[in-house]
Amino acid sequence: MAMEMVNPRCAGLDVHKKSVWACARVEGEAFIEPFGTCTRELLRLGDWLAGHGATVVAMESTGVYWKPVWNLLEERFRLMLINAQHIKQVPGRKTDVKDCQWIAELLGHGLLRASFVPPRPQRELRDLTRQRTQLLGDRARVVNRIQKTLEDGNIKLASVATDITGRSGRAILDALVAGTHTPEQMAELVHKRMEAKKPLLREALAGRVTDHHRFMLRQFLAQIDDLARMIESFDQRIEAVMTPLEREAVERLDEVPGFDVRSAENVLAEIGTNMSRFPTPGHLASWAGMCPGNNESAGKRKSGRTRKANRWLKGALTQAAWGASRTRRSYYRAQHQRLSVRRGVKRATIAVAHSLLVTTHCLLSKPGPYTDLGPHYFQTLRTPEQRAEQLIRKLERLGYLVQVERPAA
Repeated sequence: MAMEMVNPRCAGLDVHKKSVWACARVEGEAFIEPFGTCTRELLRLGDWLAGHGATVVAMESTGVYWKPVWNLLEERFRLMLINAQHIKQVPGRKTDVKDCQWIAELLGHGLLRASFVPPRPQRELRDLTRQRTQLLGDRARVVNRIQKTLEDGNIKLASVATDITGRSGRAILDALVAGTHTPEQMAELVHKRMEAKKPLLREALAGRVTDHHRFMLRQFLAQIDDLARMIESFDQRIEAVMTPLEREAVERLDEVPGFDVRSAENVLAEIGTNMSRFPTPGHLASWAGMCPGNNESAGKRKSGRTRKANRWLKGALTQAAWGASRTRRSYYRAQHQRLSVRRGVKRATIAVAHSLLVTTHCLLSKPGPYTDLGPHYFQTLRTPEQRAEQLIRKLERLGYLVQVERPAA
């Protein structure tokens, strides 16, 4: 029995670095042509597709090579970006021609599921937030190199100072590079909040720092300064390109434990402010890969691991979850403590990240301020009798014999 043709006039593109193979299907007949990837060739591709009457065009998400094709064609056609894992061909002969034919055939029968590609302003905001995240990672790696150099000179600054590049740590590092201060003098450079740590600092700064160590530290500190200027430039650019609606959303998310301005900007750049594309928080959590996966066969559940999804969104939510789990008198801290006992810290952190994503969906879908459920929320889910039974079971597991009597009325 022949399958129904959903898109009688469609096209499939097999995109590469230097070439694009296009297959246009018109009422069951296929037309195939190769194109280059320069702007002139891509415009010719658009004219060729329009000449065949194609109304919907599908392409694989091949690295970053699909982006210029999308940018030049999105105003003329209804485009679909497809996960390459979803359209793998049957093993056998594999060529560029067969790939574009296979994409066009699946598209014609309506068997392809499009990936979410946000509008151009949001894509540009994504580029900015993702590059800023990369720069912050680069800065963290340079700080680790500084720590390695200090250890090589037997300087134990990290054993005393929480942040070796903070206000006090940077003053000590500059003094080490200058080479004109004794350990006692360097200990006096710290902020007054570290006053009690001065005796430990004098011991920690008594090392063997050579000219080689000073040269290395000088270069690393200069690199950190350059990265700080670049990060500041990205912060300013992100603030400039955000719409008033996005700025308002960032302010609302900043009220949620675990979120700060940067993490809120990162999340909004990935999911946007329009929640109509995600009917429920569950749809958003599934798209983000922040819910248990499905791997079941013959009635047996094999695994519940979260699937691979948007790693930038996952990273931002996980980082926010760590902060939320350490916020005193918050619902997320109580949730993390409750789950980590029986499920482990990592699973509890992912659960908190899922809750933060659900909260984000609710805040962006409905007007109103954020209200925390509080640290005692889970206790209200049980009746006094249920809580008493739970406490009795805990005492019995510790070896106590418990007898409970209610006082007379």
